[in-house]
Amino acid sequence: MTAARTMTELPRRAEQAQLEEVFERCFFASHRTRLVGGGDEPIYLPADEPGGIARVVYRHDYVASALHEVAHWCIAGARRRRLVDYGYWYAPDGRSAEQQAIFERVEVHPQALEWIFADAWGSRFELSADNLQGDARPSPRFARAVQAEKARLLTTGLAPRAARFLAALSQR
Repeated sequence: MTAARTMTELPRRAEQAQLEEVFERCFFASHRTRLVGGGDEPIYLPADEPGGIARVVYRHDYVASALHEVAHWCIAGARRRRLVDYGYWYAPDGRSAEQQAIFERVEVHPQALEWIFADAWGSRFELSADNLQGDARPSPRFARAVQAEKARLLTTGLAPRAARFLAALSQR
């Protein structure tokens, strides 16, 4: 490992560990769930057995991926949290325009919540179309919808798990 690489990776690893610790303090005792970095792809893995540990896996060491996956976890109800990746539909890269429109509709709330978490954590939020092989830019309609949802959430309040995580992020 080169000195330059070491200098950039250490702060990221420390930030990653700190974020995982915040999640653990908030939810391990009550939900037996851990936030785990290093995944090739983000995925939610429910506990394999009663009393086991569920995992919210995020891509590599990307804080944005972690915050996005935590947003999905905070939104998912108890039934969904028993399913791999919450049982959500997902079409991979190269989505058609119709598939992309569906993706954008279901991603408004998670991305708005991710944005709120990113603000509290002090990291930059970037709207994601998550379609690198297609048109990689989010549509203007999607951008407006996420911004409006963020404003709505900040006005009306967050669901309990999201509010708990936000408070912990804000106090770090």
